[in-house]
Amino acid sequence: MSHSNTEPRRDHPNVTPTGHEVLAGVLRIRANRLQALLWQRAKPPHPNRWSLPGGRLGPDETVEYSIRRQLAEKVDVRELTHVEQLSVFSSPDRIPGSRTVATAFLGLIPSDTDPELPDDTCWHPVDSLPETAFDHEGILLAARERLRAKLSYTNIGFALAPPKFTVSELRDIYSAALGYRVSATNLQRVLSRRGALEATGQTVAAGPSGGRPPALFRFTSRDLQITDAFAVLRPPG
Repeated sequence: MSHSNTEPRRDHPNVTPTGHEVLAGVLRIRANRLQALLWQRAKPPHPNRWSLPGGRLGPDETVEYSIRRQLAEKVDVRELTHVEQLSVFSSPDRIPGSRTVATAFLGLIPSDTDPELPDDTCWHPVDSLPETAFDHEGILLAARERLRAKLSYTNIGFALAPPKFTVSELRDIYSAALGYRVSATNLQRVLSRRGALEATGQTVAAGPSGGRPPALFRFTSRDLQITDAFAVLRPPG
């Protein structure tokens, strides 16, 4: 049997076992900023640096089962509204010691949820990260870019928003995630035209200055759907 040049034989003397870990970039919006869940390492390598939640893949686990199990150690997985596989990170020198490949995931938590966290774990603004371990900052930034891309062509905003919200609240969520100011009027028009957004028929109390009580909206589905495969949200010119 022939062997590809890119797939060495299992009995090749230079082939060494490769470890496998799973990591998650868990994101939420709070105080109009995109935040990431990180835990502080206590042991070498990179003691005191901040890391993505995750760990070694168990011998009898799928990567999906493993990341949910390991996230449960940091945050109640029932509070995660969306989890998807992000990418595989396989640089030979990504961590010290024996080679370890990472399968990374994107996880989202809605803005109205504040899960209880262990003492070594907290939220950090993605635009002002502390010193992170290994290649975790790069993985986290890849998770942010995946989120931003999907906000253009899917209804993934449902995973960041509470069940009901005003258009201005939704505008603030999209603005924080995308990194630029979004027009509330345009956002409502685009999402409504795509069938992703609907009015609840309810309102919230008007502000101190009075005026018309703001209407409450919701996403028509809280499952991920492609709403416009070719759409791209861009900063105002």
